[in-house]
Amino acid sequence: MKKIGIIYGMEQSFPPALCEKINDKGKNAVVAEIMKIGAGLLDIIPEYDLIFDRASQEVPFYSSMLKAAALKGIKVVNNPFRKCADDNFFHAVMANMNGIKVPRTALLPSKEHPPGASSESLKNLQYPLDWDEIFDYVGWPAVLKPNKGNGNFISYKVYNPNEFFAAYDLTGNKVMILQESIDYKKYFRCYVIGGRKVRIMEYEPARPHHMRYKPGEADISPDLKDRISETCTQVSQKLGFDFNAVEFALSGNDLYAMDFLNPQPNAEQAFLKDENFGWLVSKTADFLILQALEERKEKEIF
Repeated sequence: MKKIGIIYGMEQSFPPALCEKINDKGKNAVVAEIMKIGAGLLDIIPEYDLIFDRASQEVPFYSSMLKAAALKGIKVVNNPFRKCADDNFFHAVMANMNGIKVPRTALLPSKEHPPGASSESLKNLQYPLDWDEIFDYVGWPAVLKPNKGNGNFISYKVYNPNEFFAAYDLTGNKVMILQESIDYKKYFRCYVIGGRKVRIMEYEPARPHHMRYKPGEADISPDLKDRISETCTQVSQKLGFDFNAVEFALSGNDLYAMDFLNPQPNAEQAFLKDENFGWLVSKTADFLILQALEERKEKEIF
């Protein structure tokens, strides 16, 4: 009997529904449970064949435990060693090099010194930056957002240099990106399971969370669906993430990839609505069951 452990944080609906679905579909071959985690001990191996991670981005203790579990031969979804890919500027460069349209993007140093650093640590950093060059490249309006993580939580839309500097002063020691603002007619968020199964949903990031998703799959042309699905699988496979969300803005006929990596995206039933939630639970359960049953390859950690 293969065993799957699920780690989660503030979520209410997705983890227990997923656990129930795995136990229903797994029959007598795979069982799932919500994990309880104590102190990590060097020579103790958790009794799981696979661990599904929904919380390590918020709890560093879990992150270290999951990397140790992977070293000890347990499959972890998503791979904890892939977290170095959580870098929005890196995503934009990678997409641009692979022919995927992205907004013009500039990487900015943090307004304040990084923790533990001083001006003596920054001898290689140009000062002052050539702000005119940056603004001419990105254009107005622009969006200032963190280089790490989902930029919807802390972002500022700015229309001129004065507004930019006022917002930049509020960002502390976070590394930021300044990105061309895309005037879109439709916006999509897509769940990507196993790097292959894609659910395209219409989404409005400016609305409150409970109003962002339209019920059901997006009603779009077959051509647009193929374009979005192909890009979703391409970026998820290149970044090595088996559970991911990718976001797109449609401006005229141009499709812009806006956010490439969200390994622990919101999955609450009240937000997604029943049809989308049911798809996510079912496809995730199918994927995790197959992964638990599949023999782990040697040197698969990284």
